[in-house]
Amino acid sequence: MSQTTSSETTSAGATSTEVPPAVSHSASLPHTPYSGTATTTGALTASSVGPGVPTLGVAPEATLYPSDGELHEPQPGPYIPAGGVGTNGSVPVYNVKSDFDFESLALALYQEYMELDLFHDGLARFSEADFTAAGLSAEDRYLIQFMADQEVGHATMLTNILGARAPRQCVYNYPYTTVHEFVDFCQKLTRFGEAGVYGFLAHLDSREAATLLTQAITTEARQQMIFRQFEGLFPMPVWFEVGISQSWAWTLLAPHISSCPDNQTRLVWQNFPALYIENQPNPFRINGSAAINETIPSGGMNVLNSHTVNKTESCLNSTSVGINCNPGITRNRTEPLSYPGRTVYLSWDHPGKPVGPNNSYITNTTAGDPKYVVWASQLNITYSPLNVSDNGKGMHGTTIQPNISTYAGDPAINGTIFIAITDSDPYLTTFNFSSINSHVVAGPALYQAG
Repeated sequence: MSQTTSSETTSAGATSTEVPPAVSHSASLPHTPYSGTATTTGALTASSVGPGVPTLGVAPEATLYPSDGELHEPQPGPYIPAGGVGTNGSVPVYNVKSDFDFESLALALYQEYMELDLFHDGLARFSEADFTAAGLSAEDRYLIQFMADQEVGHATMLTNILGARAPRQCVYNYPYTTVHEFVDFCQKLTRFGEAGVYGFLAHLDSREAATLLTQAITTEARQQMIFRQFEGLFPMPVWFEVGISQSWAWTLLAPHISSCPDNQTRLVWQNFPALYIENQPNPFRINGSAAINETIPSGGMNVLNSHTVNKTESCLNSTSVGINCNPGITRNRTEPLSYPGRTVYLSWDHPGKPVGPNNSYITNTTAGDPKYVVWASQLNITYSPLNVSDNGKGMHGTTIQPNISTYAGDPAINGTIFIAITDSDPYLTTFNFSSINSHVVAGPALYQAG
């Protein structure tokens, strides 16, 4: 792929502006679990911790604007309407402006470094023959390599915004053993990487940083779509992409970080107990919803186990339209992976388990008894009742996949979505979704609805 950069020679003896350096990174780190003992445990905390964010009503000024298509304030200039943030002519400063900003962007940087390592690891771990057997060509492998290069840029941009205390690259561990499992892991990791940023993007105090992060996360959205295509899934089966809270994203990310450098910047976000979907739909099964215990140990990601489907049940061995699930630009399955009314079998950990870098974060919940399953997809946050049982070793339960639509013609539960166990069913919308954290018993988990 040819590229033009600002430092290329434009004429004899003349060059344009020098290119800024990228962050240093290793492509040959070990990928083993952490076996030491943590010297520091728990999330980062301030000297004073309050009781939580209150639940308030609608702000009086929120509904004052008449929204009638007319102009209601003097224009600051021709063709310019009054209002907006950062539109007064001041010079933008691309830095963090609050603890919320720093902790949110630091989480995003942890995510970018893992993706950088992950894409390199898959290319190094599996042979050309392995990728070919999975239906992926040399050009597909180059696309994965290019996505790793994109992560170098994302990590550099976030490091420059955060400054000297920006998190650094860590050592990671991954559960996959085949190319198919690698692709599924990538598809799910990029899903919650994207959704995790959407959840906090509009809340950043630094609108300048939000602008740059928007330009990075739209690339990540394209990566997630590519991995869906590699997995033989329909590339974009929803009308809207969901946003989740930082603690949800950190809960999914942290178990795959083995260790980090000394003096690594710690995060404030919560780690919830892991949630497992015992009948996670399997995209490589002709009848994907018939899957039972077809995942590999991967916490809330619930990554598929490619060894559990025999040839007669595998859609990889079919050439029929509507059944074939080999890599492709688009695959429209005759038999959906899941459906409204499907019984979903769940189990989850008790709190108090060490996870994350150096086993230094401890899973925690402040919620009461488990009563509901929350389904977070597109613009919808909805609940289904949870039927609970306890076998003495951990919690188990079942729920029924709801039948809801975002708008007519758009089933809300589709694609790679998020579920969690909650103690109640508070009314929440996309913009205040993080208010659910105090009600989460376990989760989130990625549910492969389509």
